[in-house]
Amino acid sequence: MSQQIDTVDSLRQHLQWAIELEHSTLPPYLCALYSLDPARNPDAVDVVSSVFVEEMIHLSLACNLLNAVGGEPRLDTPDNLPGYPRRLPHGEVELSLLPFGPAALEMFLRLEKPEAPGAPGESDHYETIGQFYDAIEDGLRYLCETLGEDKVFSGDPARQVTAGPFQHTDGEVHPVTGLDSALAALEEIVEQGEGTARAEVWDGDHDIFHPDRDEVAHYYRFKELELGRRYQRGDTPQSGPTGEPVTVDLAGVTPMQPNPRRSDDPQIRAAQEEFDNTYCTLLYLLEQAFTGQPAMIRDATRAMFGLKAEALKLMRLSEDEQSTAGPTFRYVAPADRR
Repeated sequence: MSQQIDTVDSLRQHLQWAIELEHSTLPPYLCALYSLDPARNPDAVDVVSSVFVEEMIHLSLACNLLNAVGGEPRLDTPDNLPGYPRRLPHGEVELSLLPFGPAALEMFLRLEKPEAPGAPGESDHYETIGQFYDAIEDGLRYLCETLGEDKVFSGDPARQVTAGPFQHTDGEVHPVTGLDSALAALEEIVEQGEGTARAEVWDGDHDIFHPDRDEVAHYYRFKELELGRRYQRGDTPQSGPTGEPVTVDLAGVTPMQPNPRRSDDPQIRAAQEEFDNTYCTLLYLLEQAFTGQPAMIRDATRAMFGLKAEALKLMRLSEDEQSTAGPTFRYVAPADRR
């Protein structure tokens, strides 16, 4: 049975879990994205890049939520990079580092699966991400009713990070200052993943790539790639997509080795270590941005662009006859970083 979130300490713990949850999705999305040839797979690149950016928004909103209730977001920690494959933190879905393709799509659909109507909130061992955030919402409402909103939202407003609009999405990072803005942040996270009202295809935003279309929630964006057709107005989860074709060219995907391990090849190993060093520096910059230096979000964004060049460098190196090298996403202790 799910435990109710009935103390501020428990709320802070669960919001840290939310940060770890949102972060755990980033390496799998990055591997799938970097394996795609943009010229041959523009539709898939649009989908995966937009989902990745929105997961970064969700991570940022989770940090703002934790700051708002007087917590301390932790990103630069070995717990965030335990190795892949791994389970979604405190959840049931297994995550792997895969090149884009049917196996990656199946994983993403399991990850973004909408909760069943009427499903209870689950504060641990949740089946869907929506159930986990429902439990946090229940806890927030309960604590504000019993303790008072000012006792729950005791954090320093100066720690709130704002950012956006972004290149790939209509979503933005908004400050969290009280119950209403906290509930709006939770709604943004869940609707972008599962859809509005938990029973619709759309996430409530406009598609910035195609202004005449509404934006499809993450689960249904991956359904479009799986089924080869876009959702259009009037479509429902039951009808499936009935719009224009979506093309995926699996020959235009780099065959990265699944769940890469540190290579015995000195050149590949050095490139993997360089990538991990850059990624952990990114986690450090993000943590600094959310623990009192909000302006450092710009430095973190710049570090993220460096990741792409290093990942593509790895994927041009052959690991064996069938596959290329790839990033390992191993944690590098601060003292060992270059």
